[in-house]
Order: sequence, then C-alpha cells, then structure tokens
Amino acid sequence: MAQSSDSYGAKDLQVLEGLEAVRKRPGMYIGSTGLNGLHHLVWEIVDNSVDEAMAGHATRIDVTLLADGGCRVDDDGRGIPVDMNAKYKKSGVEIALTMLHAGGKFGGSGYKVSGGLHGVGVSVVNALSQRLIVEVDREGNHHRMEFAKGGVPQGKLEVVGTAPRGRTGTTVTFWPDPEVFKSEGTEFRAQTILERLQMMAFLNKSLEIRFKDERPGHSNEPVVYRYAGGIEDFVRHVNASKEALFKRVGYFTGSEETQEVEVAFQWNTGYYEGIHSFANGIATGEGGMHEEGFRKSLTNAVNKYAKARALLKEKDENLTGEDIREGLTAIISVRLQDPQFEGQTKAKLGNVSMRSLVERTTNEKLGDWLEEHPTEGKQIVQKAIQAARARVAARQARDATRRKSPLEGAGLPGKLTDCSSRDPREAELFIVEGDSAGGSAIKARDPRVQAILPIRGKILNVERARIDKMLKNNEIEALVKAVGAGLGEEFDLDKIRYNKVIIMCDADVDGSHIRTLLLTFFFRQMKPLVEAGHVYIAQPPLYSTVVGKEKVYLKDDLARERFLAEHAPKKFEFSRLKGLGEMDWGELGETTMDATKRTLLQVNVEQAALADEVMSILMGEDVELRKHFITTNATDVRFLDI
Repeated sequence: MAQSSDSYGAKDLQVLEGLEAVRKRPGMYIGSTGLNGLHHLVWEIVDNSVDEAMAGHATRIDVTLLADGGCRVDDDGRGIPVDMNAKYKKSGVEIALTMLHAGGKFGGSGYKVSGGLHGVGVSVVNALSQRLIVEVDREGNHHRMEFAKGGVPQGKLEVVGTAPRGRTGTTVTFWPDPEVFKSEGTEFRAQTILERLQMMAFLNKSLEIRFKDERPGHSNEPVVYRYAGGIEDFVRHVNASKEALFKRVGYFTGSEETQEVEVAFQWNTGYYEGIHSFANGIATGEGGMHEEGFRKSLTNAVNKYAKARALLKEKDENLTGEDIREGLTAIISVRLQDPQFEGQTKAKLGNVSMRSLVERTTNEKLGDWLEEHPTEGKQIVQKAIQAARARVAARQARDATRRKSPLEGAGLPGKLTDCSSRDPREAELFIVEGDSAGGSAIKARDPRVQAILPIRGKILNVERARIDKMLKNNEIEALVKAVGAGLGEEFDLDKIRYNKVIIMCDADVDGSHIRTLLLTFFFRQMKPLVEAGHVYIAQPPLYSTVVGKEKVYLKDDLARERFLAEHAPKKFEFSRLKGLGEMDWGELGETTMDATKRTLLQVNVEQAALADEVMSILMGEDVELRKHFITTNATDVRFLDI
C-alpha cells in the first residue's frame, strides 16, 4: 500500500476550519481534560507516525517523556511536507500544525490507509499545548518551527541545518498546557503509554517502537517493542496468563483491492471468549462488520469440519457460535482505505464490504488450517462439545431459578432492601460487604432511590467457573436477580433496574479481594453494564478531623497532605476511620452514600484486550504471574482504574 514520496506534498493537505474552537471545547476533540485526554495528545502524534509505518515509509518510532514534563515523538517516515501550499501561502508544516482538519488523509494521494483522526491530530495537540516544537528532516535539510501557547507560530518554518545522512522523518515535542488539564494535572503515566505502544507494535509487524522516561523519580530504563510475529505474538501475549489448549497459534490473511484482513487465534482451557478487533490500528471495542464476518464463518467452518471428521454425528445438532468461541482468543486486524466508523469514539466498523472479505477468507483459510492441523482441530471440537453440554446444564439451572419465582416482582432476593422509586434512571444499588455494614447502609440510605444488597463472605471466583456452577451460588443468584437483566450472552442492558451499581467494600485486603471478585463477575457476565458506565466503586474517606465545630472527612493521604498545606501552620489531630461495619450510620451516610458529598470511582473498560489480560492474571491459576503483576503495578495505585 506504499506511495512514492514525490506524490505527497503540501498540495495534498486540505483545510476545513481553524483552531479557536479546540481551546474552547477541548473535550470535543480529545474526550476529556482529565488523564484520558492528556494521554490522547500522545496517541494523536503516535498515530500519525504509525500511519507512515502502515503506508510503508516508517520502521521506527521513539517516544520520550522529558525530564521537564514534555513529550517527544520521533519517526523515520517521509516527514511532514515542507513545500509551500499555493492556496494558503504557507508551508505544509504550518498548515498541518495550525489548521484543524488539515491533513493528507482527505483525498490527496498522501495515504491509502490511515488510523489517525483524519488530520485533526497534530493541530489539536498544538492548540492544547503551552509550547510545541516540530522538526522535519526532508529533502536533505533539517527544518524547525516553534509554537507558543495555543498554537501561535513563533516565526516561519526555517532550515536550521542538514538532515543527518539522508534521514527523513518528523519529530514533535510538546508540553501540555496546565490551564487546560488543571483537573488532574499534566503528569503522564508511563504504564498507560507503554500499554498503548505495545498494542501498536503487535498490530504493525516488525515496527520498532522505543520508549524512554527521563523524568526524575521514574524508571529511566528504555523499553523496546518489536514483534516479528505481529498479531500472532499478540495472541500469545493475551493467552500467557491462561492455559493454552494447544501450543500452536493459528494465522491466516486475505486481501482484495484496497482492503486486507489478518487473523490470529488460539484456544485456552478457560470459559471466556476474547475476540479483539482493530481497523487501521484502532481498537473497535464494539466490533462491527469485520467481527460479524469472522464469528459467522468460524461457526460454519468448525461445524463443517466436525461433521466431515465424524466428531459430530449427522443427526447431532450443530454447535452454536457461543460453544465454539468458549476459551478462544482471537485478534482480527483489518486495513482499508475509507473506514466508516460508527459513533464519535470509532468503536464500531460499518463497512459492509469488509464483512464479506472476512467471511470469505475465514471460511476458506480456517477450513484449510483445521484440515492441516487435525490434532488441534479435534481439541477445538471436543472443547466446544463440552461447552454445549455446560450450556444445556446452565439453561436448566436458569429455568430452575426462574421457576422459583413465577410472580412478577417475587424474583427479588430476600436480602435486598429495595428503593421505592421504580425509575431505573434515578435508582442506585449498593452492594455492601457484610451484614453489619448492610444494616448501617439501610439506615443511612435515601430510601426513595437507594437500594442495599449485603454480600456475605467472598463470592465465587467466576474466572474459574462455568455458568451452571455460578447459578448455584447464593450470592451470585442474589446479584443477578437484583440487577434484573440476566447474565452472559442473554444480558439485556435495557432491563437493568438501577442506573448506578455501587460496590462498597472496606479498604483492607479482604475488601479489595471482594471488590476484585465482583468486578470480575461484572466484567465477565455483565460486560455491557461496565461498558455503559453503570458500575462504580464507593470510596469511603480514610481520615477525619475537626475544624472549629465541624467534622471534615479526607479521602486519602494526598487529601490529608493538601489539607495540611492549606491550613498551615495550624496543627490537627486526624482519626483513621474504621471499616464500613464500624462506622455509625450517620457517618456512613455523610461520607459514602450522600450523593452531594460522596466520592465514586466509575469503572470503565477502555481496552478490552488489556482488561481481559488483567482479569486473567489477577483471578486465574498462575500465582507467579499474579505476584509479578501486583509488585510491578503497586506504585501506580493512585491511578487504579480497572
């Protein structure tokens, strides 16, 4: 899909509008002005470099977090065009950096395939930075241009030297504007950046991505990602925390005209499917046409193989897609010229032509792969047959659960203290650890909109259990009935009885374990509930102190330090608050349940592949892997966001 660099010049950059709107409404362009938005600035620049790699022009990207809080992204692509655009009387660099929607991705011949935000990327970063420097090596020269706060040019593009040894490429260094990101600051989180860079390296076979953190107090060891196996290595990585059904990772690819697909897959012994799809390097968390095509053909190909090999008798019912996908990890990566993404977040691919390409390729190539690997083929079919038996058992367990409660409303668990409102939009469900805390919560709640469900002890670890076993567990049965929308494949988000499902546990080890078990359950069995942002974690304060006659509650150590700084040089006595069960109901209500005073952490799943891996590490069988994960990530606890 490569283009010659001659055809990519300033004439290919088309302009739609100016920059002022970005600073007025940054959330429209980068999603938020919190940590997600801050990191989005890095993704915009990196995505431009990755587009150069996808077009066949770049082989290496360097990302450096500078000691003074800036970020530098450097690639060895063609370099942003430096020639003058006749219409705008400006260099290609100035157009790309100062005009919104200016880029080589709109119909010029610059890119056949791109994942970047259609040219808004680098100009938006410029608008939201307090300073930005762009350097371009192109046509033998080293060019430089600097911008002040809000993207104001500090002079024209200048040639400041010669390009080293025929090098081409672009280097963008920027310092985010603290005025824009005042809610959570401008400190980048290395782990967040590393996770994204690793994913980009997996999706772009043999692209080398290097990362260095030069900030004091951080690990300054460079990290290099380069995967000769591409998405095959990605599957091995996701399955590393699970027990693979067989060692081999399957792989096939197909293409036609301006679109191509590659798929890598491997089954594990677990009970959850992990199909992760990407279009032009962008994670399509809501799937789309490429995923539809793969799922349909996968079911056809495995059933056809099972019947041909007599692993299923002719009179037997076909295996369902759900049976076949149990324990499957698959990466579907497609590239196409004009991707149609549904929704602002680009989470779903809408190109119908891609569905037929993926369907056709999977039918043909997966069929061949199964024929060529009969041992693995047999293991896949046998696992699917076991899953089908478990599905029948689960249906019987569900039916038995429903039979116990034939009357509408009688299906609510006995331990649930419901709210009087029947409007799910205002109702909240508190899942409270322990009966004593449950008693306090019932007294402290607003009975009109707040319902309380006490959970006794630790719920079942659903990472290691099939659905039929789950439904025999009293705590899980109570949870399913209270939420009221089913579970697994049958979960229906429209039927939820509460807008907020709030996990309320102690801050100790047991509380953390129960919270993780509950999050695993929601992630695996009620994923749409998490994806739609309905799951929250209550954060009871750790400290209290008295100012005058008023009691003040402080969330954590950071809040206590801020409080002391604000009230210096006065001295204060702090009480460490006890567990939820030991708070009196008035204290619990004021600190943790009152909607005007409490702190809630919304649980989200930004990158499903990563969340899948983390859940498997934390809740799976591999103790060493879990220990390593916890010790590596313990220092990042202020960013805990599962």
